Amino acid sequence: MRIDSHQHFWQYEPIKHNWIDDEMANIRKDFLPEDLAPILKVNEVDACVAVQADQTEDETNFLIGLARKYSFIKGIVGWVDLRAHNIEERLAHFKQEPVVKGFRHVLQGEEPSFMLQPGFKNGISQLKSFNFTYDLLLFPQHLKAAIELVKENPDQAFVIDHISKPYIKKGIIEGWKQDIQFISQFPNVYVKVSGMVTEADYKNWQKEDFTPYLDIITEAFGTDRIMFGSDWPVCLVAAAYSEMQSIPKEYYATFTLLEQENIFGLNAQRFYNL
Repeated sequence: MRIDSHQHFWQYEPIKHNWIDDEMANIRKDFLPEDLAPILKVNEVDACVAVQADQTEDETNFLIGLARKYSFIKGIVGWVDLRAHNIEERLAHFKQEPVVKGFRHVLQGEEPSFMLQPGFKNGISQLKSFNFTYDLLLFPQHLKAAIELVKENPDQAFVIDHISKPYIKKGIIEGWKQDIQFISQFPNVYVKVSGMVTEADYKNWQKEDFTPYLDIITEAFGTDRIMFGSDWPVCLVAAAYSEMQSIPKEYYATFTLLEQENIFGLNAQRFYNL
């Protein structure tokens, strides 16, 4: 099964989705499963994982509702307040919904120290007992704090979204490279080859812009811990779905069939228990 491990749905609201700035004006509208279904079909993708775009439990419930209606949504990554005093109760509540596979917080919008505060760390430490995964949405400056978090939770399944958003437009590799190589040493950490076009020059990117970053990711994580994600509809700011997908497809075209199957489906299936 070919799986898109990372995409979003929303009913656009200017205040709720205020992160969609003027440069991203073309995604200031609704994006729902009926919009994605024909795109997946054309691009030979069988299923997807829907990831939160708003930090409320209402968002998690919204995604649960969509997954009940559309069978190609095989899993969701929701939001829950990991710092809540009743976090175990909330996790137990969401465990009743088999489609909820894990959680995410928009850590890129917080100081790196956010993920090292006691309340947040306590929430992370509870995930494993419910068999929930955790998506790490980071900028390069967050990686060192993420390393500390991962060190303290060796049995927790983590995945780094969007290769940790390196500064592709500026061609900056140093710093990000060393921290990515370090965090990849922990076998419980996976990475998503997703969202890269939005870190490049929206209008003028070339496929070669991504090659040095993919070289580092692939050498660091191997083909057993990398998964493809489109980051649709956010990717539409810089690329059509097929264009975004073509970057990793062409990069991994010379890899073995099993390695390609891992990256474009099996790894996501295993990680999220789809």
